[in-house]
Amino acid sequence: MSEQPQALHDEKNIPGGSSLSLNKGASLPSLKGLDMPARIPFTKMHGAGNDYIYVEEFDFPLPHLEALAVHISHRHFGVGGDGLVLIGPSSTADFRMRIFNADGSEAEMCGNASRCVAKYLYEHKRTLKHELSLETKAGIKSVSLEVEHGLVRAVRVNMGRPAFSPADIPMSVKAKDFINQELTVAGTLWRGTALSMGNPHLVIFVDDLHSLDLPRIGPLFENHAYFPKRVNTEFIQVIDPKRIVMRVWERGSGETLACGTGACASLVACVLNEKTGPDITVSLPGGALCIEWEKGGNVFMTGPAVSVCSGNYHVPQW
Repeated sequence: MSEQPQALHDEKNIPGGSSLSLNKGASLPSLKGLDMPARIPFTKMHGAGNDYIYVEEFDFPLPHLEALAVHISHRHFGVGGDGLVLIGPSSTADFRMRIFNADGSEAEMCGNASRCVAKYLYEHKRTLKHELSLETKAGIKSVSLEVEHGLVRAVRVNMGRPAFSPADIPMSVKAKDFINQELTVAGTLWRGTALSMGNPHLVIFVDDLHSLDLPRIGPLFENHAYFPKRVNTEFIQVIDPKRIVMRVWERGSGETLACGTGACASLVACVLNEKTGPDITVSLPGGALCIEWEKGGNVFMTGPAVSVCSGNYHVPQW
């Protein structure tokens, strides 16, 4: 049985007091007494540095997913990742994927995770197909695998059409859309473009990405009153009509090395604001993604998927 030392739950037992407490004062949710398996097989994967823990649900569904996601995603007390992704059967597509952020909240869609799921399914012999459909909370997504010597080298995902209506994002503003509009965050007036790629995004164009204090302003954008379900925020620096550089603050996960839906939203915002052409490379801290969009059509994303390690997660009994 895995036990958690009392000292981690009692700040009085920690030299120096609360400065060493979990998550700067926030404790992990207890799994004690919950009906959970003792061990959970997993594979850790990343797409351009956006890392998740991937777990199969073909034989039986896992319970208490919100709490499990928080534990298994913890960088010090779990496997460590931006969240948990479940892979299982579907009645409407070839397979189903569910995404849970590091804070336990469930996301509608994740572009980087969809590529990793496709690689996982093919390389674990769950399918021999090079064209797959994946059921997500944002609808069914089609993926195409680029296979070389039995290994998936890249995946192209049809991310669907962007939505601009505030009701679809969702967004609490009285307008037909929110393109190049003003909003105030941290006492500063910003201009942004909001849209949905199956999940909510706000794209902000800046002159200097490196000067942004993202840990400070990121949570303020994420929880802005305009967005009742919170929002993923992309900060974009345009290099030329074929390339942009991006930093992202993801709701429920904080700053990550990449965001596939965010890269797609960023291209759409670039085209709408006449910043780039319809086919660009998005450079992120974790790598590059190729994004394509013609107005009125679907957005396509192509990028890598990498397996990092596999093992068994020992579910803590505390």
